[in-house]
Amino acid sequence: MEFFRIKTNIDFIGKKIYALAFSSILILITIISLIIHNGPRYGVDFSGGISVRAKFSQPVTAAEIKSGIQTLNLTNCTVQEFIEKGQNEFQIQSGKENLDIENIQASLSQVLSKKFGKGGFEIRKVETVGPKVGKDLRKKGLWAVVISWVMMLIYVAFRFKHFSFGLGGIVALAHDVMITLGAFSITNREIDLTIVAALLTIIGFSINDTIVIYDRVRENRRKAPNALLPEIINQSINETLSRTIITTGTVLLGVVALLLFGGGVIHDFAFAMLVGCISGTYSTLYIASPVVILWEDKFKGKKKRRY
Repeated sequence: MEFFRIKTNIDFIGKKIYALAFSSILILITIISLIIHNGPRYGVDFSGGISVRAKFSQPVTAAEIKSGIQTLNLTNCTVQEFIEKGQNEFQIQSGKENLDIENIQASLSQVLSKKFGKGGFEIRKVETVGPKVGKDLRKKGLWAVVISWVMMLIYVAFRFKHFSFGLGGIVALAHDVMITLGAFSITNREIDLTIVAALLTIIGFSINDTIVIYDRVRENRRKAPNALLPEIINQSINETLSRTIITTGTVLLGVVALLLFGGGVIHDFAFAMLVGCISGTYSTLYIASPVVILWEDKFKGKKKRRY
């Protein structure tokens, strides 16, 4: 199962400035996109409100649906077609104040029947969350991500007896989360509890590969105790490169299958996993280890940065 049968000698650490500059540009784009969109686009789970998924028997447009339900005066009403074009499935969402699920569902069915005919549609799914519950879920979701970062920092720093290694791993994880959020913001996708689960999965995936490299660094350090840290890290990344590519490749096979064939319900989760896995592999190679080098340079100096 070796991907590279010839020993590679790629200078990953030598490209650290370019990699950090590239990541900084991506994060800047993420921040700009979030500012333009007034922050992440939260789903019903986090913002509170009601979400109705309806399938229509004949081709319709979001504009036609919205014009048909405008008499309901729903707060912050949005109508979006699901990913599968031609399936005539739409998601109708209203804002925080409209939380009477029975009345809204009945009223919605009535106006849609008037607009498209009694048998012209089918309501497939209805979700409702109160604004206080949504705010609480949003807070808990954020804490779940932050606590996972802190625990990873403590674990990695303790395991490898160097704070710089824990810091490198956490910076890489924060990078992956930011890139994924940026992709969601740019494509105007919703953040809900399913996406929080995806982010936590990405964190676990990314730190696992980083730890594999760190373990190899520790092994190589014992073999060459006087070697400089950049040399040891470059050697370790090249020695584990085949494993990194095979691991990421097999994960991506499943993620791409979910993205293409999983349907609208799982599509956003698969999209988050796709972006996160690619970013996680990149950050493992080009972010986590360079951060260790930069930290060691800052506090120990280039001549003393032996591990």
